[in-house]
Amino acid sequence: MSDKTPQFKVLENGELVNIPSPTSSKTDFDFYAGNWKIRNKRLKTRLDNCTEWIEFEATQTMKTVLNGLGNIDHFYATFDGEPFEGMSIRFFDPKTKLWSIYWSDVTKTGILEPPVLGSFYGDLGVFYTKDVFNEKEILVKFEWDKTDPDNPIWRQGFSDDNGQTFEWNWYMHMSKVEGEK
Repeated sequence: MSDKTPQFKVLENGELVNIPSPTSSKTDFDFYAGNWKIRNKRLKTRLDNCTEWIEFEATQTMKTVLNGLGNIDHFYATFDGEPFEGMSIRFFDPKTKLWSIYWSDVTKTGILEPPVLGSFYGDLGVFYTKDVFNEKEILVKFEWDKTDPDNPIWRQGFSDDNGQTFEWNWYMHMSKVEGEK
């Protein structure tokens, strides 16, 4: 996965500006419709130089909504010995050519995380938002690599230096469930 294309900038006032790809479209996530098996690899702790990874399996189902302008997925896993459920809601704005991706899970009690915004640059989708982690402002980055649409890779990174560097803290290696092509 490459970071060669500038997809954002942080203004002097701290405002985050996402830069859309001119080719981004409402079909960018069509590859992801259906059922998936997921191998997760997540850092045990974040932004503290942790090198211990937790690995777990999950399943996910995604369907398009709003005539393709959005999609919803449901994520199921057992994490720390407990059932875990999360969901993403994604919306495409044809005027800005930006996707907004919202996440919520059982630990959030129904609250949506701030959306990450971005678009696809060929087979690589790049999305950013500002957030707070451990009482410190951070930049969050999602990347979707759909080079192999039957085995896409998603990863999440946190930056505490306005995007100069990212700590990649969660990887999802997805495999399309047989018969779902």
